[in-house]
Amino acid sequence: MLQQTPVNRVLPVWTQWMERWPSPQDVAQAKKSDVITAWGRLGYPRRALRLYESARIIAREYDNSVPRSIEQLRTLPGVGEYTAAAICAFAFGQPTLVLEINIRRFFARVIDGVQNPTSAPSQIERKLRYELIPSEGAIWAAATMEFGALICKARNPQCDLCPLKEQCAWRAAGYPQSEIIKKSQAWNGTDRQCRGTIVQALRENKKLGRTTLSALWGDQSQLELALKTLLADGLIETTGKSFKLAD
Repeated sequence: MLQQTPVNRVLPVWTQWMERWPSPQDVAQAKKSDVITAWGRLGYPRRALRLYESARIIAREYDNSVPRSIEQLRTLPGVGEYTAAAICAFAFGQPTLVLEINIRRFFARVIDGVQNPTSAPSQIERKLRYELIPSEGAIWAAATMEFGALICKARNPQCDLCPLKEQCAWRAAGYPQSEIIKKSQAWNGTDRQCRGTIVQALRENKKLGRTTLSALWGDQSQLELALKTLLADGLIETTGKSFKLAD
């Protein structure tokens, strides 16, 4: 739920989710359409399907217990390197290498002396950062993540409050600016917005006809493409005349 989604949006949905489905098996026994509806406006509804699929695998193959190794976690739908490492660190207290953007930016500045890290971590970066992890991996991952989010921020870093300012290589170098500036991701008018509009309409209605859906979006060719990809992703179903969330 937290992938590319802020905590303040995730927390109420997560709380309701855990009250309704406290275990993987509870999710696995739910209807797919209920899971998609409960996902609400968190974005990227395919993540809801991957969570649903993972819950079914965990209930069936892991005796309803989330796997504790990165290798096993990586076999689950939608679980990549970062998610697997984060689960092992935060859920099970293992000293795994959690490299998200706040952590990477913090180390890039303090150790490497650059404003921002590269778009993706290199093998050298992984090796150097792994050597920094103490035995209390969960505390380390949480602390460095919060430090990057609250002190060593992307914009307006709180350098005066930083306990590492005398050791910071970026500060010592005179705060050189990175040449590459990350552009914000567009939303209005995108295929993602079109897909989201359709899914939200079907959350609010048991089923809708093509004519009704067509009235929701001006670009009909984009609407048709969105319907096609939503069907292919298994998020919605059609009888030919109407559409509904997948069961």
